[in-house]
Amino acid sequence: MMPKCFNKWGVLLLALVSLLLSSRPVAAQAQQSDQSKPPSYTMPEYNAFQAAQGEKDPQARVKLLDDFVGKYPNSTLNQYVFSLYYQTYYQLKNYQKSIDYADKLAALGDAVDPRTRLQAIQTHIQLFPYAFNAKAPDAHDQLVKERDTASSGIKVLQSLQKPADSKLSDAEFAEQKKAGVAFFYVSAGGADLQLKDYPAAIEAYKAALAITPNDAVTWYNLGRSYLQMTPPQTMDGLWAVARALNLKVTDADKIKDFLLKQIVAYEQPNCETLATAQLNELLQLAGASGDRPATYSIPSVTDLQKIAQSSTIVTLISDLKAGGDKAKMTWLALCGLEFPEVVGKVIEVKPASDFVELMLYTGATPEDIQAATTANLDVKVVGQPEASRIEKDDGVRFSGTLSSYDTEPAFMLHWDKAKVNPEDIPAEKGKKTGPHKVPPKKSGM
Repeated sequence: MMPKCFNKWGVLLLALVSLLLSSRPVAAQAQQSDQSKPPSYTMPEYNAFQAAQGEKDPQARVKLLDDFVGKYPNSTLNQYVFSLYYQTYYQLKNYQKSIDYADKLAALGDAVDPRTRLQAIQTHIQLFPYAFNAKAPDAHDQLVKERDTASSGIKVLQSLQKPADSKLSDAEFAEQKKAGVAFFYVSAGGADLQLKDYPAAIEAYKAALAITPNDAVTWYNLGRSYLQMTPPQTMDGLWAVARALNLKVTDADKIKDFLLKQIVAYEQPNCETLATAQLNELLQLAGASGDRPATYSIPSVTDLQKIAQSSTIVTLISDLKAGGDKAKMTWLALCGLEFPEVVGKVIEVKPASDFVELMLYTGATPEDIQAATTANLDVKVVGQPEASRIEKDDGVRFSGTLSSYDTEPAFMLHWDKAKVNPEDIPAEKGKKTGPHKVPPKKSGM
């Protein structure tokens, strides 16, 4: 389906065409198109056309027009006949027939006044969304015709000269033409998008935005085109959709949800809440400019996997403490991941009803860990009530899922769904157990 701004563009172009077209009735144009030359049609032709034009009943008018074409297939009045045909079929809501006769009129080329030809082209473009059936056997050909018609509209409109009797200034006339050109670019882009010719759609939408940079729907469709390319141009696509949202595109809630899903699919983060934060940042940046800063990017799932594979608990803590983009990227890669065999010294044990909370410290070396007096890990041990037997200063190994971290008032890394290595849990009272010192630190995560 065409963009929802279609009617707005149509109104703009219709206003332009109305200003450009002669105010004389079609019959007068047919009779006096060039007073310096004798008529190139017979009076029976002219009278037959007059009878059709004067008929009020559109069904009866179609019959009179059919009779005219049957008798005078090569009449010089055909341009006026085709014009009356497509107007009549529009009245009858037979949009495909209306398009067919508008195309016949436009196909007359230079034999038709350029303003009349422009109106016929506009009729095709405006009625296409109502006549097009994506499931029709010739749907592809219809879309190609739509795109080509829009392209021809651009050429005709750009070459159009201001009428001598126009009340518009040269600047006003040029501006009116720009609005119409943008309309045709948007229409061509819509056809290309449905044809899956995404590079052509991008080119058309960008040309329209060069004229009307604040059109929200065009930004949205530009973003869709980028995202559907093979391979997708994800950053350009996300930026364009965000720009559309900032410009108050219709169905903003649905499009915002679409944008969030695109970010999640691109990154595949374990903590999807982080994608929401990135969405908000993207919307804020895109609201300031239509141009995406060269330095702005969102990491892909491949980027995040590389960070995760090269990270250890030590590098994780170091990166998060450093703050800035480094911390943001590291946390995006590691939030929600499970770390195996993290080594720590127990600073405090806090038994609760359904979990045991261990406040631990971990560091780069066993000596660093052993010397610690404050915690930097908050570990919720679930499903191991026996972990409450762990005592202060014990060394433990655990596996757990990273859930969040704090930088103020002191750095703290929070873990959920943790399990302590059973070997590090003291035996019940009365049973022998050895001392629990800090185990040797292993490399890797």
